[in-house]
Amino acid sequence: MLNSSPPPVSVSPAPLDQAPAIDARGLRVAIISDAAPERNGVGTYYRDLAEHLKAIGAQVELISPRYRASKWHGGLALPMPGDPTQRFLIPRPGLIGRRLARLNPNAIIIPTPGPYAMLGLLFARRFEARLVVGFHTHFERLAALNNHWRLFGILAQTYLNRCHRALFRASHLVLANSDEMLEVARAIGATNVGLMGTPIPKRFLDEPVSPLRARIERVLFAGRLAPEKNLGAVIEAAEAMPQLRFQIAGDGPLRDWVEQEAARLPNLDYVGWVRRQQILPLIDRTDLLVLPSTIESFGTIALEALARGRLVVVSSQCGILSWDLLNRALFQMREDETLATVLERVCALDRSMLERKAVLGRAAAREINERNLLHWLSVLRDQEPQGLEQYEER
Repeated sequence: MLNSSPPPVSVSPAPLDQAPAIDARGLRVAIISDAAPERNGVGTYYRDLAEHLKAIGAQVELISPRYRASKWHGGLALPMPGDPTQRFLIPRPGLIGRRLARLNPNAIIIPTPGPYAMLGLLFARRFEARLVVGFHTHFERLAALNNHWRLFGILAQTYLNRCHRALFRASHLVLANSDEMLEVARAIGATNVGLMGTPIPKRFLDEPVSPLRARIERVLFAGRLAPEKNLGAVIEAAEAMPQLRFQIAGDGPLRDWVEQEAARLPNLDYVGWVRRQQILPLIDRTDLLVLPSTIESFGTIALEALARGRLVVVSSQCGILSWDLLNRALFQMREDETLATVLERVCALDRSMLERKAVLGRAAAREINERNLLHWLSVLRDQEPQGLEQYEER
């Protein structure tokens, strides 16, 4: 439902300046991922986490495919059926082995199922490193949505499920970013599970925030252009609300359709793929971000918009709602509502209430980021968990 009466802005039970100094010296972490940092939320998550860990003294190697200048790097690139914007990379074991030998990791994080993940599993055993598996995306469910590649969908579901089971069996801990994903992980076979937060790039927290405009004028969707993102809801809202300017940023299998709709609707702009460095100014230029997904394990872009003091509307399927601290700063789209209906309600709210919502969201995002970093350190060092336990919604 629409959260129309936010509580007082004070959100921190313990001031962060009273928290112990964070020191990660002596920690050597390898992050081995099939997700390229520039291409999706999982890749972005671990690039941001690596940045935070390095800033407090940890040695970190992020080993994954890379996408630069419209080319894929990091192994043999094979086409991804059903999505011409993605690639399936087979890594070179020798190169990865040499990078790991130089680091001699005492902890390895694997956030994806796939060839990089399976290689990471072998190296975790070789180095006798603590293995933490990040469970961010229910890939098996996404594969089932691929109607154009039915046989591939069946094969992909089987392969990904087996990868997850192997990773879960070998892991010391499986971390998920919502209550729903915790239950899915348990159903697949994880026995030792925990909740993780989401890091935010330092720039998003450090740079000054521009105030909200006098009224809502610009609405943004940013993410993969894929069926599970429910982009039809954004198009319908643009048709129903010609007084608002809508932008869609991203790339994916629905790109051609989005371009056609942008050419048809005068208040809808398709801005294409946006590089990571350009996300912050793109968010700052908007008033409200929307994420109407039918499947969304968390919704990193929603957290980043909160960090920039923007208003955010999410569907009831977004895992970010599992975090009570963040939930209070969000506007929720019920399953029986259209996105246009929710936007009409938000636009009708008093400006002072919208400002309180924006302040609450930025404070909550900063708090979650700090606590998440403390939590990751305790997980990687196999210490008593700290940082996030007081915010876990069970």
